[in-house]
Amino acid sequence: MDVHTKVDDIPLYIKVHENDNVAIIVNSGGLKQGTAFTCGLELIEFVPQGHKVALFDIEQNQPIIRYGEIIGYALSSIPTGSWVKESLIDLPKPPDLDHLTIASRKNEPLPPLDGYTFEGYRNTNGTAGIKNILGITTSVQCVTGVLDYAVEKIKKDILPQYPNVHDVVALNHAYGCGVAIGAPEAKIPIRTIQHIAVHPNFGGEVLVVGLGCEKLVPDQLSGPSNILSLQQQPGFEAMVSEICRMAEVRLEKLNERRRETIPVKDLVVGLQCGGSDAFSGVTANPAIGYAADLLVRAGATVMFSEVTEVRDAIHLLTERAVNEEVGRSLIQEMKWYDAYLEKGEADRSANPSPGNKKGGLSNVVEKSLGSVVKSGTSPISGVIPPGERATEKGLLFAATPASDFVCGTLQLAAGMHLQVFATGRGTPYNLSMAPVIKVSTRNSLMEEWKDLIDINAGTIATGEATIEEVGWELFHFILDVASGRKQTWADQWGISNDLTLFNPAPIT
Repeated sequence: MDVHTKVDDIPLYIKVHENDNVAIIVNSGGLKQGTAFTCGLELIEFVPQGHKVALFDIEQNQPIIRYGEIIGYALSSIPTGSWVKESLIDLPKPPDLDHLTIASRKNEPLPPLDGYTFEGYRNTNGTAGIKNILGITTSVQCVTGVLDYAVEKIKKDILPQYPNVHDVVALNHAYGCGVAIGAPEAKIPIRTIQHIAVHPNFGGEVLVVGLGCEKLVPDQLSGPSNILSLQQQPGFEAMVSEICRMAEVRLEKLNERRRETIPVKDLVVGLQCGGSDAFSGVTANPAIGYAADLLVRAGATVMFSEVTEVRDAIHLLTERAVNEEVGRSLIQEMKWYDAYLEKGEADRSANPSPGNKKGGLSNVVEKSLGSVVKSGTSPISGVIPPGERATEKGLLFAATPASDFVCGTLQLAAGMHLQVFATGRGTPYNLSMAPVIKVSTRNSLMEEWKDLIDINAGTIATGEATIEEVGWELFHFILDVASGRKQTWADQWGISNDLTLFNPAPIT
């Protein structure tokens, strides 16, 4: 990556690959017409921060290249020094899924990082947690109001008696009834709820609150001793009282848990990005990718996701599959999602969002090329279908939609302990049962959101830090958060988003 100069008060651009014919503007506020770079490039019009400038004349129908890959074709001639706007770029065809190279990259494995640990909670089934939480699962959305009322009461009146328990969390969702419970794709939301109910941060203590007439019968989520049916209770006060009683039994057990030293091989880290911009692929995501490689070398499980944001870069991933089977699984998940979008009469132009475009991302191809960088360089050792649990170690692809909330929910179902989240535009997104570490792509976002951003990767763009330096900083911060030594800003504020199930099956 070529960062053109390091001085803040003179023009800066970033050219990623030697073959690129565009670069992005680094300077906050953009650069005006007539701005000259020391290399001789001169802007012939204003170019906003994060947006692309033509480094050479690009003739009509010629490729526009960023990351060394074609992100589109020029709809008209684009002179040197001009703003390469979204309206000037024709979206190219996606990679042909039937003609991809699989498991062809034979890089020498990076040396292992031995001796790294975290302070976590060992579970009786051999897994480990990084938080000590009582999770209360719902079998149907109908019970949400009662459960929320009870949880507030538990937090106020009961939880203070159990200081070793971090929180009580209601696992609410919009599923359970009025749905085609027997439809083939109903397996996705059902297994998601099943797996979240036994998340390792819950210490094996399960409590399910149901209504009594729902299609998703609570027996599918746990045994009878862990289930409370509201229709069997004589009124609201009795419902709340019984939820509190059953919760306290479990809080007593959770309160006995203590942190102990656990090898990093038992840690599961999710990777995601949201509110992305053109800096995501050159600052935050490369630093996250470097940290991901460190985690894999230390024995951890790392998962990256977002099908629609890797689809146009899938040719760069299938060659990293450890074997033919993993490569075919990657392709199968892409094909399933292509069919899912086609059925909904949607296409890939629905991504990126307006905010992504304002941040300099012209189309989904450019977004995908920047998104996959957070996966690092490790071989891809497995693929997790939506709602399933991670069973392999190393770097995994968890097939999820790109939606922050749906992706986060599915990564939780896969067993994620904490999430690393890159953002350029900014988002307060967080999960109640797993910390979300925010990594900013720009210095200006860190300056504006000092009390929401945990790690700043914007220094990479200005030459104040390297990808490796920020990657190591993030690696150590992950272990500190997992150990309870440090807390993310979002956890300090106690904010979180709702669980959002992925339900491609019909609603009746």
